[in-house]
Amino acid sequence: MIQKELPFKSLIIFSVILFSIESNGQTRPHLIKKGNAVQLVVNEKPYLILGGELGNSSASDMNYMRSLWPKMNELNLNTLLAPVYWELMEPEEGIFDFSLTDSLISEARKHKLKLVLLWFGSWKNSMSCYAPAWIKTNPTRFPRAKQKSGISTEILSPFYEENLLADIKAFRALMKHLALIDKNASTVIMVQVENEIGMIPEARDYSEKANEEFMKAVPEKLMKYLKENKEKLIPEFYNFWKAGGFKTSGNWEEVFGKSAATDEAFMALRFASYVEKVAAAGKTEYNIPMYVNAALIRAGYQPGQYPSAGPLPHLIDIWRTAAPSIDILAPDIYFPFIEEWCNKYHQSGNPLFIPEAKNEPEAAIKVFYAIGAHDGIGFSPFAIEQSDDTRKDPLRKSYDLLSQLTPLILENQGKGQIIGFIFDQNKKETEIQLGGYTLHIKHIFTLNYSPKALEKVWQMTGGIIICTGPGKYFIAGSGIVVTFEPEQKDGSIAGILSANQGRFENGVWKQGRRMNGDEDHQGRHIRIFDDNFEIQKVELYLYK
Repeated sequence: MIQKELPFKSLIIFSVILFSIESNGQTRPHLIKKGNAVQLVVNEKPYLILGGELGNSSASDMNYMRSLWPKMNELNLNTLLAPVYWELMEPEEGIFDFSLTDSLISEARKHKLKLVLLWFGSWKNSMSCYAPAWIKTNPTRFPRAKQKSGISTEILSPFYEENLLADIKAFRALMKHLALIDKNASTVIMVQVENEIGMIPEARDYSEKANEEFMKAVPEKLMKYLKENKEKLIPEFYNFWKAGGFKTSGNWEEVFGKSAATDEAFMALRFASYVEKVAAAGKTEYNIPMYVNAALIRAGYQPGQYPSAGPLPHLIDIWRTAAPSIDILAPDIYFPFIEEWCNKYHQSGNPLFIPEAKNEPEAAIKVFYAIGAHDGIGFSPFAIEQSDDTRKDPLRKSYDLLSQLTPLILENQGKGQIIGFIFDQNKKETEIQLGGYTLHIKHIFTLNYSPKALEKVWQMTGGIIICTGPGKYFIAGSGIVVTFEPEQKDGSIAGILSANQGRFENGVWKQGRRMNGDEDHQGRHIRIFDDNFEIQKVELYLYK
């Protein structure tokens, strides 16, 4: 459907007919603090995102999308992350076409899925490739960022008001439309503002206005934040400021020194300020959670060699200062060291949400770690529609377990009663205190039952354990073995009183096999083989 900027008229009539839903008193999606965790609340209940993100172009064709919806259900997704394309939503200035978004919402409801919409606005993977043609072809009105040589880039400069105002107008129209058609259903539960912002191939913009701003004093708002939070700053930024002598006034190079890192910090503040104005304008129309995502840094890369100045770990303090309307800074994790990146993003009050992860078999294991070890809000492999055989996809199996466990996970988040872990040939075991016992958790290959234990590269395994009381656990995952030791040192020995395989059906535990004898090594351990994804309910006892 197409509409002029104002008024909505025929669009409103059509939208109300298409999307009318009885108001049921449900509040808009929002975030709440629960203990040490942050939870997403949807339809007045905590919600765990078991998601998948579409490839960039899939949502641009409604006919193409029709064949994908059943695959999303087969993978046990509860949430689909899908782009909204500025160039298609506003093909002419002030004329908005929401037909693709409306189709997404309609089909998501039919398939009982929630949506996270990705605003491909001013920037997508650094570039401004999704800006409408009327912006791209008018660089005088909508200036580009420039390299030091004066060469223009494919990046809209964040230093020019016309660029910002155009993005605000479009994003605000989108959020107003969502409020109109979806506020009583909450099909759309979060919105990503822009996508993988960053400067490349140089660390900063050298356009005329950028150069003028660079020579001005570092804004007082940032300096005030740094001074008031000096001992709480992210270590990387603390050391960056320290290297310049903790100066509290002057221009960027006077405060932080002359370097590409200073250029990046300068750009981070400008990008974050731009995004703040876009997000804040959108929230005036429909105030639901919003986040920004980051393309991460390859080892050894310097500012300018990667999409610089985005919401990266070492720039969290700048982004939080300049973009308070952004609720989450989120990593797109395509690198193997998921533990490192989760730790970097789950700090300083920032909740963990992984909107993009590499779509690989290991994603089915990594999700256990993100949710279990970091009280994660959710997890989402990229290009989810590319699964060759959804019935055999390991993600389908892990999402099945996690969907069963979701009520238990959400009940216990923030209480320190949940753990998550992953293993491979480099990390084969871990030790954790939980529920009055020390849990020794290992890769299943450490038992040497499988000939695959002789291979140089071990497949990734892992899981999640939820403690429901002293010595009581639900253990879920694939390829793990767990032994137990009492925390009390009085000579007591931990025994397995019972271990039952089973499933949750509509929130009720349905007991399956009693895992005794050979299945628990005569009461010595709990194990789940690497070719299985399962849940076991375990209770321990003590004896001397």
